[in-house]
Amino acid sequence: MTQISYLLFQTVLAVTFLSCAAYVVFFISRKKEVRTIARRVLIFSGILQTAYIVSRYWLTGYAPVTSQHEAIAFFAWATTWAYLSFRWRYTVKNFGTFVSLLIFFLLVIAASVSRETAPLVPALQSLWLPVHAGVSLVAYGFLALGFCGGLMYLLQEKELKSKRFGYFFSRLPSLEALDQLNSHCLTAGFLFLTLGIVTGTMWAHQAWGTYWQWDPKETWSLITWFIYLIQVHQRITVGWRGKRAAVMAILGFCAVLFTLWGVTFLLGGAHSYAR
Repeated sequence: MTQISYLLFQTVLAVTFLSCAAYVVFFISRKKEVRTIARRVLIFSGILQTAYIVSRYWLTGYAPVTSQHEAIAFFAWATTWAYLSFRWRYTVKNFGTFVSLLIFFLLVIAASVSRETAPLVPALQSLWLPVHAGVSLVAYGFLALGFCGGLMYLLQEKELKSKRFGYFFSRLPSLEALDQLNSHCLTAGFLFLTLGIVTGTMWAHQAWGTYWQWDPKETWSLITWFIYLIQVHQRITVGWRGKRAAVMAILGFCAVLFTLWGVTFLLGGAHSYAR
C-alpha cells in the first residue's frame, strides 16, 4: 500500500504539471481548445489527489492531515476543488493559469517534506480531527483563490494606470470581474474559516477541558480570522473594493501560510506535531 500511495503522489505531481503547462500555453496562445484540455487535466488531477488522500487514510487508519506533507497535499486538494467548483458557476479569464501554478507549487512543497507516517498522539485521537482540520484547509483553499485574484487585480491595475496596455491587459479580466471574484472567495473562505475556529474550540474543550489555550497556532489562527473579518466588515459597511481589497486578500493569505507553516517551525506549541 505504501508503494501504491507513493506512485499515486508521483502521478499527481506529473498530471498537475501537465495541467499547469497547458494553462500557461493557453495564457500565451489564447487558444480555447488548449484551455479545455488544461481544465480536463486539472479535473483528472483533482480525482487523483482524492485517490491519494484516500490511500493515505487506508495506510494510516486516520484522517491524513496530521503531518506537514499531508496538510499541504490536502491544502492543494482543497484549492483544486475550490477552483473547479468556482469554475462550474463563474468564468474568469485566465484564472486557471494562476490557480494551477499555485496548486503545483503546493504539491512541490508537499513532495519536499517527509511523507513518513507516525501513530497519533492522544490529543489527536478524536472525531474532531477530520472535521476541524478538513474545514480549516477547505477555507484555506478558497482564500488561496482570493490570493490569486488579488495578484491578477494588481497586475491589471498596473497596466491600466500606466496607460500602456501591454502583455497582461488583454489576457486578464476586467477590474470589476476580479473584484467580484475576490468577494465570492472571501465570503466562502471566511465562512469555512469561522467553522474551523468553532470546531477547534470544541475539540480543545474535549481534549484539554478548556476552549482556548492561547497556543501559538491558535493565536495566529485567530489573528488570521480577524484579518479576514476586517475585510468582510469593511466591504459590507464602507464598500472596501478595488486595490485595497486585493492587497488585503494577499496579506490575509500570507497570514494563512504563516499559520499553516511558520508557526509550527518557529514557535512550536501544542500543534507542533504537524511537521
